[in-house]
Amino acid sequence: MLISAPCVVSLSWRLEDAQGQLIDELVNPLEFFYGGDDLFAKVEEAIAGQETGYETSLALQPDDAFGDYDSGLVCFEPRSVLPENVDVGMQFEGMPEGATTKDMPAEAIYTVTELYPEHAVLDGNHPLAGIGLRMHLRVRDVREATEAEIEVGSLGEAVFSVATGAPPDAQLH
Repeated sequence: MLISAPCVVSLSWRLEDAQGQLIDELVNPLEFFYGGDDLFAKVEEAIAGQETGYETSLALQPDDAFGDYDSGLVCFEPRSVLPENVDVGMQFEGMPEGATTKDMPAEAIYTVTELYPEHAVLDGNHPLAGIGLRMHLRVRDVREATEAEIEVGSLGEAVFSVATGAPPDAQLH
């Protein structure tokens, strides 16, 4: 079956930064809804019309992937509004309750990037924002999307795990 919207593709990949350092490796393939929001537009363009077994390598600029880094999404918060066991790499969906910075997007995931005795630095950027990426991907399978999948337009949230710089079980949304 050729890849065309709507369908479901099963992919594996190796994701590297522009210097070739491993960021994520998806050995066991995952399924993604093709023709919705599960995949970057540049990935969809690259695999359009292809079939199982197709392999390609892509260069993804920040605009093609997780966007540019926005310093306006970084703030300082008192440690008193954070859990007692707060640690670098910990993430919060939205700002923690009692946060003093009021103009931050509520839907962002904030990562603790630095800790000081009295405050912490929270960063609402995606950890890969502002980074050029290389993606080596392989189409493992292609199938027709079910009516339910077409109605939702997604199979769920695509997840990238970070190979370095975060706890081993950290996942990037």
